[in-house]
Amino acid sequence: MGRRRSIWESLPTEALHPKSLNLDRLSPEALLELLSKEDRNVVTAVEAEAPRIARAALALARALSRGGRVFLAGAGTSGRLGVLEAAECPPTFGTVPDRIVGLIAGGDGAFFRAVEGAEDREAEGRRLLRARRLHSRDLVVGISASSVTRFVRGALDFARERGASTVLVTCAPGFSGLRTLANVVVAPSVGAEVLAGSTRMKAGTATKLVLNRMTLLAMIRLKKVYGPFMVELRPASAKLRDRARRMVEALASVDSERATKLLEQAGDVKTAVAMGRLGISADEARRRLARRKGDLRAVLSSGDGRAQSQPRRAPARPRARKP
Repeated sequence: MGRRRSIWESLPTEALHPKSLNLDRLSPEALLELLSKEDRNVVTAVEAEAPRIARAALALARALSRGGRVFLAGAGTSGRLGVLEAAECPPTFGTVPDRIVGLIAGGDGAFFRAVEGAEDREAEGRRLLRARRLHSRDLVVGISASSVTRFVRGALDFARERGASTVLVTCAPGFSGLRTLANVVVAPSVGAEVLAGSTRMKAGTATKLVLNRMTLLAMIRLKKVYGPFMVELRPASAKLRDRARRMVEALASVDSERATKLLEQAGDVKTAVAMGRLGISADEARRRLARRKGDLRAVLSSGDGRAQSQPRRAPARPRARKP
C-alpha cells in the first residue's frame, strides 16, 4: 500500500525547483542569476492577473466608499505583508487607520517574531473578525501563498457567513476548489521557490505587487490621487511637508512661498490647490470639495475660468546641499 500524500505535497509552493537541486553548490554568481530570472517571472505572473486585480481593487474601493472597512488577513510572511499594506495607506492616501486593518495570525507580536503554529488556528481568523463586529459592508482580503492556511480560511468563511465581500490573494492557482473560497481570487502562477517552500521569496514578492496594485487602483477610484500626485498624503514629517509644498507649487502654479502660505491656511493639499488655482478662500475650497466628494479634478474643471487643465510643471526634487 502506497504512502498517502499530504495536502501540502500537491501545492506549487512546496514543489522542488528543477534548477535548484544543487542549490548549495552553486557559485554566488550562478545563484544570483537564477534568483534574478525567477524574480522576473514573478512580474509576468502578476501581470497575467490584471483582470482579477482590477476586480479586487473595485471591491476595496466599494467597501470604503459605502462606509465599510477592509481587513487584510494572513499568517507569517503573508500576514506581515497585509499589515504593512494597511499601515502604509494612512500616510500615503490619508485613509483613517481603522478603515484598512491588517490581521496577522498570532497577534501583533507575530509581525516581529514568528509565532509557529498560529497559521493553523482557524478559529482565530473567525474570532478576530467577530471581535471587530464584521459587517456586510466590509471586505475581507485573505492572503495565503498556499491557499490552505487555516487562519485565512477561517476569516474568509466567517466573512461569507456575515455577507461581507471576500478576496483571496494566493500563489497556488491550480489548487482544487480555489475559486469557491472568495468572490475574487487573485492567483499569480509563480511556480516553485528556488529555496523549496520559502514563500517569503517569489510568493512574497508577488503578494506585495498584488497588494500595491490593489490599493493604488482603489485609491485612484476614490479620488485620492490627482495625476501622479498623492494629494491626500498626511504631511507628518519634514520630507512629506516638503512634498506637499512641491505638489501645491505644481498644481496651483504658484511659487514656493505662496505654496507654503496656502498650505498653512488650508491644512491639506487638495484645499490649498483649489485655493491657489481658483482664487477662493479655504472655507469655499472645502465646500466645493465636499460637494464633489473630494474630487479635486472635478472642482478645478468647474471653476471660474482661472483653473488650468494641467499643472505648470512637475514638483522639483530638493536640491542636494553642498558639504
